[in-house]
Amino acid sequence: MTKTHSPLFPRAGPIRSLAASVIFVAIATLAALALEPLLADRPTWLLLTVAVLASAWTSGVVAAGFATAASTVTGFLLVDTPFRDMDHLVHAAGFATISIGIILLTSRLSHWREAAHVHEIDAGENSRKAHETAQELALLIDGATTIAIYMLDEEGRIAIWNKGAERIKGWKEEDILGRSAAIFYPSEDVANGKPEADLAHARTQGRFQEESWRLRKDGSEFLADIAITPLYDEDGRLRGFGKVVRDITDEKAAERAIEKREAQLNSILATVPDAMVVIDAEGTMLSFSHAALRMFGYEEAEVLGRNVSMLMPSPDREAHDDYIARYLQTGEARIIGSTRRVMGRRKDGTLVPHELAIGEATGGGERVFTGFMRDLTDQETTAARLKELQGELIHVSRVSAMGAMASTLAHELNQPITAVVNYVQIAHALLEEPDAETIAEVREALADAASESLRAGQIVRRLRDFVARGEVQKRVEDLPTLIEEACSLGLVGLSEHGIQTRLELDPSATPALADRVQIEQVLVNLIRNAAEAMAESPTRLLTIATALERPAMVRVTIADTGPGLDADVAALLFQAFLSTKAEGMGLGLSICRTIVEAHGGKIWVDIPPEGGTRFHFTLMHIVSEDRDDG
Repeated sequence: MTKTHSPLFPRAGPIRSLAASVIFVAIATLAALALEPLLADRPTWLLLTVAVLASAWTSGVVAAGFATAASTVTGFLLVDTPFRDMDHLVHAAGFATISIGIILLTSRLSHWREAAHVHEIDAGENSRKAHETAQELALLIDGATTIAIYMLDEEGRIAIWNKGAERIKGWKEEDILGRSAAIFYPSEDVANGKPEADLAHARTQGRFQEESWRLRKDGSEFLADIAITPLYDEDGRLRGFGKVVRDITDEKAAERAIEKREAQLNSILATVPDAMVVIDAEGTMLSFSHAALRMFGYEEAEVLGRNVSMLMPSPDREAHDDYIARYLQTGEARIIGSTRRVMGRRKDGTLVPHELAIGEATGGGERVFTGFMRDLTDQETTAARLKELQGELIHVSRVSAMGAMASTLAHELNQPITAVVNYVQIAHALLEEPDAETIAEVREALADAASESLRAGQIVRRLRDFVARGEVQKRVEDLPTLIEEACSLGLVGLSEHGIQTRLELDPSATPALADRVQIEQVLVNLIRNAAEAMAESPTRLLTIATALERPAMVRVTIADTGPGLDADVAALLFQAFLSTKAEGMGLGLSICRTIVEAHGGKIWVDIPPEGGTRFHFTLMHIVSEDRDDG
């Protein structure tokens, strides 16, 4: 609490001031009356002057003025003829002059007193505020427990020490004040004069900052971020140095760990075969991996900071920003979290097929999207080449099948050709002696020869179509017609071996999506296999049937009455190079499976309880709109 002195002329209430003045004038009057015999019958203006002075001293200007007026009246009342005695008037004038002087002096002294009192109050308030500010500053400095803040005098000795310095360096305030700051430096730095050099740098440069190793009280070292600032007073005289020290050992260790992880991540990203591109919510590219550089042909500086749409062909390039905006507004993910095949655009303008997967992350309040891209160029080139090789293999298989059927086909062609020759020879003989009856017979013979020629031509045409090399063309085919054409090749010569054929075709199980030549190849292969399986069977019945498998598929079944298959063989029957024939290569059924699966179907075999073998395969069923409406 601030202590203040009592005023020289204390302020009193108006009544108390007037009462005091009356008392002082009364005392002076009584004293004058008591001393009247000694004063030669003259009023004692001196005593009244003392009353005015006492009133001024005790109660201020107002009381002094009232005492002056009362004393003047009293002084004149004490004399019988006050205005005829010149000496008395002179004394009265002197009294008045002295009283006015006392009043003026009292007024001035009162003003000085009030001013001094105001200054004293202001000084006390400023002192209080300065003390509070000092306390708050001390609390603030001590509250910075993670930062050492202390002050050195101009000689480098410690003058102020905060709690943070105590925590970081281990020294208590009472143990460290007055000691040289060189105690915090490693011995080699002290030997090299570094403590003094740091202060000299701070004086010459206005501030000195570095990262260096410092010592704790227990002798352990820590990496510190140090800032030294010289402190000058208003006259420009150096008062000392302020030091701020932060322990950054863990911080630097964490930075080195992050740098190490980043280096490892960059090493991984530099070697991983998949390209990686990171973009922000505006579509701006933030990161571009080495694999992305190779994939798109750009340098990193050419893409960072630009919109990712530059890597896309039209129309995705123009619409990509709208894709992002729609996702940010609705949160509806159409691509994020899934994988899809898309096309990219290289720097040279060529297109690159790739598999794209997009992930989303949020950090620091910002969204980023990471795209992982796997270049499918080589994969799709290989797939196209594999498809081409499969086509070649299927074609070779058809040619091989026709080679195996060469003698049968030759016999099948020999019949219509022989018939043509016989009909022509008969016509030639009849024309030696032509008449009306022989002319009619010649015409009939030539018509039969033409019919047999067409039959031979159809066999040749179907054989040519069957072995022709061409692109796979899936079309809507009438399944019964396709089966009948396959039978015309696959059943050649089977009737001579006592094999009967039965067709059980469901009218609703058609049409189907198929490549006509390839499905005929499957049918021919299965028909010939069935015929060979029944070569030694007493009952030789080949059944070809169709049925609806489910609304989107149709099933084709080729059943025989042969000896059947062993269950272990049936499970491996469609593997390549597995054959039940003594001279077979084991490729026929494997090729059949490849063809059927390429058509979106499947092929399998089962062994019925009554014996024999049944092969089944499915094709996609095409349902017309009229049938759907019905």
